[in-house]
Amino acid sequence: MPAPSRPRRSVLYTPGANPRALEKARSLAADGFIFDLEDAVAPDAKDAARVAVAQALAHGGYRGREVLLRVNAPATAWGHADLVAAAGMPIDAVLLPKVECAGTVCEAEALLVEAGAPRHLAIWCMVETPRGVLHAEEIAAASERVGGLVMGTSDLAKDLGAQHTRDRLPLLMALEHCLLAARAHKLAILDGVYLDLADDEGFIAACRQGRELGFDGKTLIHPRTIAAANAAFAPSPDDVAWAHRVIVAHGEAVAAGKGIVLVDGKLIENLHVESAHRLVALAQAIAALEHDDKP
Repeated sequence: MPAPSRPRRSVLYTPGANPRALEKARSLAADGFIFDLEDAVAPDAKDAARVAVAQALAHGGYRGREVLLRVNAPATAWGHADLVAAAGMPIDAVLLPKVECAGTVCEAEALLVEAGAPRHLAIWCMVETPRGVLHAEEIAAASERVGGLVMGTSDLAKDLGAQHTRDRLPLLMALEHCLLAARAHKLAILDGVYLDLADDEGFIAACRQGRELGFDGKTLIHPRTIAAANAAFAPSPDDVAWAHRVIVAHGEAVAAGKGIVLVDGKLIENLHVESAHRLVALAQAIAALEHDDKP
């Protein structure tokens, strides 16, 4: 599992056809945004949405947040134009919908490169179909540009004929399989959305479960859920304090030539030290984001 290069506790879907939403995103405390040209945009508004997103990004003001552009699939009438436009936008990644094989990633990458996309522009992939889940490892390994996976749990549940239960038991195998694929290739991975905006308790439970499973954060459909997601996926003060104690104790043991170190009676190994460093780095990155938000 890689050290987190940036917080991804909360990543908000933002409709590309909604100028008010694009403007409001500049003041929101989400760690990232998915500017959406696909599901959230009607067919007759696709071209206008692409222009609106390009203008919003050119204007800037998103305060260092991670920005992904969810394009229409390359095989659709809008996919090629979306990718060509994305190649010149100041974004962190292109998000491909309903990816089911490595070929889709390679096709999109070829279009991006042909359009002059910079080398740092990543490709993220939505896994939201049974075939996509079965081919998750192939997708994760498709290109060096692949930076992460995003679970599309709503579409996946529909295709499976599964119910949306509080414990998400019908989806657990798929979630864990995709987590394995992402971590095997050192990729980030985001949990799917929670659809019931009136169920605050259920949303918090889903966030807690997502963190326990190993997700980096949760995709969101409404700004009112940002704070809860940020709290759920952030390390607690106690976690950070413990991590610092582990790092200090291990450093002292190494300096003294000791091979074993105990912290609060618990045996500490290298894997605990690596986890501690990742946690501290994440906490520092979150603090930096929050500092930038202060007037």
